[in-house]
Amino acid sequence: MNARIRFIISVIILGLLMTGPFVITALLIWAGAKAPERALLVQLIVPHLSLGASMTTFGFILGLLVIRYLFRQYVRGLLKMAESLRVMLTANRNFRVVPEGPPEVRELAAATNDLAQQRDGLMDDVDAQIAAAKTSVEEEKNRLAALMSELAQAVVVCNLDGRILLYNSRARLQFRALAQGSTAGAGGALIGLGRSIFSILERNQIDHALEVVYQRLHKGAGAAIANFITTLRGGQLLRVQLAPVLSIDGDSPTRDMTGYVLTVENITRSLEQESRRDQVLQSLTDGSRGSLANIRAAVGNLTDYPDMEAAVRERFVGIVSDEVVRMSQRLDQTMNEFADSLKTRWPLEDVLGVDIIAAVQRRIAEQLELPSKTEEIDETLWLRAESFSLVFSICCLAFRLVEHYQIKELRFRLQPFGRLAYLDIIWAGHAMSSETFYSWEMEPMQVGQETSPLSLRDVIDRHGGEVWYEREKAAHRAFFRLVLPVAIPEATAEAEIIDDSGVRPEYYDFDLFDFRDQSIDLDRPLTDLSYTVFDTETTGLDPKGGDEIIQIGAVRIVNNRLLRQENFDELVDPERFLRAEGIRIHGITDDMVRGRPNIDAVLPAFHDFCADTVLVAHNAAFDMRFLQLKEERTGVVFSQPVLDTLLLSGVLHANQDSHQLEKIAERLGISIEGRHNALGDAVATGELFLKMLPLLAQRGIVTLRQALEESQKTYFARVKY
Repeated sequence: MNARIRFIISVIILGLLMTGPFVITALLIWAGAKAPERALLVQLIVPHLSLGASMTTFGFILGLLVIRYLFRQYVRGLLKMAESLRVMLTANRNFRVVPEGPPEVRELAAATNDLAQQRDGLMDDVDAQIAAAKTSVEEEKNRLAALMSELAQAVVVCNLDGRILLYNSRARLQFRALAQGSTAGAGGALIGLGRSIFSILERNQIDHALEVVYQRLHKGAGAAIANFITTLRGGQLLRVQLAPVLSIDGDSPTRDMTGYVLTVENITRSLEQESRRDQVLQSLTDGSRGSLANIRAAVGNLTDYPDMEAAVRERFVGIVSDEVVRMSQRLDQTMNEFADSLKTRWPLEDVLGVDIIAAVQRRIAEQLELPSKTEEIDETLWLRAESFSLVFSICCLAFRLVEHYQIKELRFRLQPFGRLAYLDIIWAGHAMSSETFYSWEMEPMQVGQETSPLSLRDVIDRHGGEVWYEREKAAHRAFFRLVLPVAIPEATAEAEIIDDSGVRPEYYDFDLFDFRDQSIDLDRPLTDLSYTVFDTETTGLDPKGGDEIIQIGAVRIVNNRLLRQENFDELVDPERFLRAEGIRIHGITDDMVRGRPNIDAVLPAFHDFCADTVLVAHNAAFDMRFLQLKEERTGVVFSQPVLDTLLLSGVLHANQDSHQLEKIAERLGISIEGRHNALGDAVATGELFLKMLPLLAQRGIVTLRQALEESQKTYFARVKY
């Protein structure tokens, strides 16, 4: 029973108490009087009946006003204070009761604030002790997070139900790069805490790998791991290694397994290179077979018939010469076309050529005190190289030039040549013989006191390249030319920069080891569910009148944690011009949305992002109306339950003056960053919702069904769009 109903009942009872004694007394007098006395009473009362009624009515109204004043000042004021106390105790310890109302209520508010201040002092001491006790644990977590984030391989840890409870940055980037369909079209993510790994990898392959691991554990094998290769929907090939996560307790090894670690490697590119390498060998074999047969026949005739006529001999020599030229051209063409595929299995990486040259210049300036310059540099040229060995090789050549020929300056030139790159090391001065260059090429490398067991030829061969010496006689210069493979950087998500605002992304939650069923059940506790908190920015406030969504932002809540890195943030082309008054609010302009994906692409991606979660929004009826009006066009239906923080605030703080997002955030001690930005508002709403959960529990609202039912009892639930 709410306060207003209690107030109405109190008024009725008070009216009865005020008028009841007079009515009863009049009835008793009337019943005990005789007929003449009754007639006399009628004569005395009737002329003054209107005055009495007026006085009674006036007194009744005055009593109502007094009661209303007392109710507003005391009852409602105390109820408002009680809501504020719950906020202080549960959600925002820095919140304070505003002293207002009659003196007694203000005194109570001041005393309450004093108690809260004392409690904060005690809690600060307790928090300090807890923080000290947790320091070592946090250090271990930070070490783990740092280790996982720096690993070059994609690593995912799952519980036995396949729910992801840890992944590193490389896994996030790799799986996002492999995303297909709507998820790829609008920046969605295939991976996330609490999500199922089976949305990425085939369940039957993981089940088979687990069976292999169980058998090896049962046999006491030293390395209980399993490997398999799987194909994604987009055709990419992944090599996966599965290793068990074992608990300390337990009698049987097969019962100790609590989860598994997946190490994932995308081998699509390497297999393509293997295939291209086979094509190179096949091309060289097939193309050379005919030429070699012709050369063999020509040489055989020249050998068998030494006295043949000069013209015939010249023709056979021409055949040999022509076939040799063709073989040489074919070899050059193959080297140029299949340069990437002819690389050896050295750990090569994509690196800008200008970065290699800059590193060489710094090193020869420091170690050899040799000045250098550049000329004809293609600054956009990427090389496929092992940068350390390549830099050391060039420095070795510079060291020998200084040592043997006392050169005064080096110049560098970098130009593309098909799928190869020419890196020239140029100097002016003495020429050198081919024998000297050959010895430099084959001897172990040295720069000052620093030596390497590798030779220049070893480094060049392992890059799948070539090196030679040439003269520029007209310019009185000479140069070494390094022929290196060109690399075209892949346009994948691995170039993405994660802005973690100085905080390491939290891609782990080991409490999820015991996380099992994630289905949405109305009778499940609110704290056991996963949520997608979202917000939209629109062209206006009239969804039926043609206003459109221009931005959707969302963030996930798993295991009562707001996962800021697992977010959805997409601008939407509304296919119409924006209003000036709307631009002043959200700051989104026509240029920002023009050319972006339209709602047909964004809405399916958002649907994938929030699958198997409860939706949460502030004033959700507004946002959901926009989504519902697009169901027929996109075929996307959001059928999961929706919780509204506006309605929940009405349930928790019925006596507060405002339930706007800013006011609720102020009460609960939450700062909103990026107001009227969909993702910023979604993050703030998620923080509000987490603060509301313990407040709801205090009122006995612990399940999803109870939260939905109580929300519909508030006044704001009547608002329709």
